[in-house]
Amino acid sequence: MFFGDGERYRLHAWVIMPNHVHVLITPLNDATLSSILQGWKSVTSRRMNVMFGRKGKVWAREYFDRVVRNQDHYDNVIAYIADNPVHARLCGAPAQWRFSSSWNGSRER
Repeated sequence: MFFGDGERYRLHAWVIMPNHVHVLITPLNDATLSSILQGWKSVTSRRMNVMFGRKGKVWAREYFDRVVRNQDHYDNVIAYIADNPVHARLCGAPAQWRFSSSWNGSRER
């Protein structure tokens, strides 16, 4: 699940929603955002296709990125990621959404 964390990037926060994903990372060393995402999409597509007994494309080609400019922006992005399943009415609190870095059972960040 944390493929490449600490080597190619530093993972700060994440949430998997039913139809999209939010991730906050800092690329490390010479890794580029596009190479990190290509790796994630490749690995997860193969695994999901095997898991669901299907073939074909899983992810959209494009992605949306933004530069985090300061500590306030960083804090807002962390809160946005944590609150995404609450706003979508999938749970009552971020710690209840199993598919996120906010979940009570997730590893410490």
